Amino acid sequence: MKSVRGNWRWRDNKRPYSRFEAKDNWAADCFRLFRKMENLIDFLYCLDPDTSMKILMCLDDPSDLARVSCVSRCWRHHVIANGLCKRLWLRMFPQLSKVDHVVEPNSSLKEPAEGASENFAEAQTLESENRVYTFLARAITSFPIRGLMLEPIYASSTDNYPEESIHNTLEPRDRVGRRASYWSSEGHSNPAVPETLIYKLAGDLCVIYEINIQPFEAYFQPGLPIYSAKAVRFQMGHAKSPIDDPMGESCNDSVDDKFVWTYTSQEFPMAQENRLQNFKLTEPVMCIGGILKIELLGGVQRQEMDGLYYICVSHVQIMGRLLSPALGVDILEPSGKFVLKVNSYTQPSKTGDSCANSSVYLQRRVRDLGQIINILPGNVFDATEYEWVEEDDSDDEFDL
Repeated sequence: MKSVRGNWRWRDNKRPYSRFEAKDNWAADCFRLFRKMENLIDFLYCLDPDTSMKILMCLDDPSDLARVSCVSRCWRHHVIANGLCKRLWLRMFPQLSKVDHVVEPNSSLKEPAEGASENFAEAQTLESENRVYTFLARAITSFPIRGLMLEPIYASSTDNYPEESIHNTLEPRDRVGRRASYWSSEGHSNPAVPETLIYKLAGDLCVIYEINIQPFEAYFQPGLPIYSAKAVRFQMGHAKSPIDDPMGESCNDSVDDKFVWTYTSQEFPMAQENRLQNFKLTEPVMCIGGILKIELLGGVQRQEMDGLYYICVSHVQIMGRLLSPALGVDILEPSGKFVLKVNSYTQPSKTGDSCANSSVYLQRRVRDLGQIINILPGNVFDATEYEWVEEDDSDDEFDL
């Protein structure tokens, strides 16, 4: 059938209208279409509630569920009353099963009418949950994918601190000026001894897609050995108490006593290659609490000088979507449950976010630079007068 604006349009009996008749019969065609739609059946009225739920729960895209809510008031009520948006998110992110309740900005429930307080409060809660989870869907699909690293807070061991500190893993280059930039574990005679690196993310609510790790190649040692791990595994969670002073150097206390891990990944084999290796999670993971642990499972490279096994990392990237500060969480100890909060229904400015990240990065680099300069004899570091200058690589040798 050609459009109304074309030269021809077909009648029901297959005989074409002329271009002049088509315009006059457009209203009649629309009327017949609406009459046919009146005879369509809404399956929500014809099927029992359980069957309707099974059909709608086949949806796996939050955008589709939002469209379902726009079909009619009946469908919208069905979606909200049965908490379909929340159910979908629990299926996609099991970490949300520990949500105790949700909070909206400036939320204040109306006083329930006498005799209907429970029903009114339940309806208010369901409406609020639907709005929060709908906004969560928009955030996860529209907020940009970016680096989520804020700062390192723990290393299970460090061979030479602070020259080989975990802070060096924030630097994408394996050398800065005349100095190598990497983290090194202590040496072990047993290659199966694992090592741990823990990082604080840029927000307490993030969706993580992948972690990238680059093993360090000792360009100053004979044979250019690469001190990679045999495999890696990731855990995500939150601190049991606020972290006021990051534990950049290893501590004597058990690290698991300070954190609660809500997700553990599979093991990923690591190649003994000098490149940024990509470890993509099977499914995106909701990191609740903003703490990520990298487990380096076993060494593969023995140092020729002392015959011990070391694991060295040049650079770490954590990629995902930062949902804070638009959304946030409050951990409810000791239950381990948490409050999911919408702080603002406005998407944060990408420009402002980029500027803030640049400022944090520069402050961090000045601090790390000060540590490096001050360990050299006879040097006093003044950040206001120092200018970062790249120099030619030297042939000096360094020990791990």
